Amino acid sequence: MDKVTKSDAEWRAQLSDLAYKVTRKHGTERAGTHEDFPKEPGTYMCTCCGAPVFDQAHKFDSGTGWPSFYQPVDGDMVGESVDRSFFMKRTEVHCNRCDAHLGHVFPDGPQPTGLRYCINGVALEFEPEDG
Repeated sequence: MDKVTKSDAEWRAQLSDLAYKVTRKHGTERAGTHEDFPKEPGTYMCTCCGAPVFDQAHKFDSGTGWPSFYQPVDGDMVGESVDRSFFMKRTEVHCNRCDAHLGHVFPDGPQPTGLRYCINGVALEFEPEDG
């Protein structure tokens, strides 16, 4: 995988203010901001670099107000790190290609993984399956 690196100014020029705040500064969008995601088959790509990160087939309604998935498309595309912000210890997930902050993963999801990848909608771009 080729790493994508850009200067802060280049990310600011490419992204909306909210996408920059979330993906480059580890922010979080308000719950319920992205309730209109497509239902047809397709892949969710990193909004920063276009890497495939989640599949529509792995999406579920967690009731949290954020897009939720029980697994990434490819474990090598989504990395994890410890997030100790806000006096909590959580597992942050990021795009391994460009280091964009995507959201967090929690151990309270559905089977088959038992995981809930709680992802900021602004960090994703949907690409419908060709067919």
